[in-house]
Amino acid sequence: MKTELICASLLFSAMVFMPCLTYVPAIEEAHPSPAYDIIYEEPSVSVLNIYDGSVFSVPMEEYLLGVVLAEMPASFEEEALKAQSVAARTYTKGKLDSPAHENADICMAASCCQAYIYPSLYEGGEENLLKVKAAVDDTKGEIMTYENEPVLAVFHSMSAGKTEDAENVWGNSVPYLKSAESSGEESVDRFETSITISFSEFMNKVNSEGAKLSSPSDIGKPLLSDAGYVKSIIIGGKSFKGTEIRSLFSLRSAAFTITADDSLVTFSVKGFGHGVGMSQHGANVLAKEGKSYEKILKHYYKGVDIEIIR
Repeated sequence: MKTELICASLLFSAMVFMPCLTYVPAIEEAHPSPAYDIIYEEPSVSVLNIYDGSVFSVPMEEYLLGVVLAEMPASFEEEALKAQSVAARTYTKGKLDSPAHENADICMAASCCQAYIYPSLYEGGEENLLKVKAAVDDTKGEIMTYENEPVLAVFHSMSAGKTEDAENVWGNSVPYLKSAESSGEESVDRFETSITISFSEFMNKVNSEGAKLSSPSDIGKPLLSDAGYVKSIIIGGKSFKGTEIRSLFSLRSAAFTITADDSLVTFSVKGFGHGVGMSQHGANVLAKEGKSYEKILKHYYKGVDIEIIR
């Protein structure tokens, strides 16, 4: 009897536990990769209002809506707006990791961090607001990385036909911020601009920076980068960086030429912005050609991956 009870017990145990053992592979098949278990934990962003000095905290995706509304026209193509959303989110992630201000992660100034407007104050209409919100929502949590680290996702309004290598602007070589073709922007309004000032004003400004300019013949021929931006130019015996001249005369970019006589100096300028990273107008051109936001981003940021914030 004891033997029969033991056998019955073993048979019962086999009937109970064998289905569980055969079910384990099915669970593994339902989760073939750890990537399926990634959960986006939305961070908060502390933002400095540069106009009144206050600091407010807002969820990442809500913050990005205000950034994209401020940084890119809602009339742009949806894929361009998505590319802008990912670039802005990536830039913000960098500030979360290394805050830009003592009491805030980031500020509302485009000249320092990123432009931002309160979505509740947006005056572009409900349709455009929803269009931009959809672009942010469709890329929720996505950032660009290079070698598993968030990239410095800088961007600018429009290139001069090519984007610039970061090394020529800031002095440091960045593997993913190399020059990229950005054709099709020539038809954009104010792609080419010019500024004319008196020769005496030009002379006074450069001489205040250490030059010894006395005649137009003292203005040398600029040394250009491969992308067409001025790397350096000798004026009155002093070598200036193109970025220095851009700042000194409030030019739209460092892609300029100079013509001068005894009375006038004229700057002819192409593009708008520092020229590094994604060209926003260039992104819109690519989107009109049918490129996805992923392809747009990988065109302007070399060798990057797109993944969810972790």
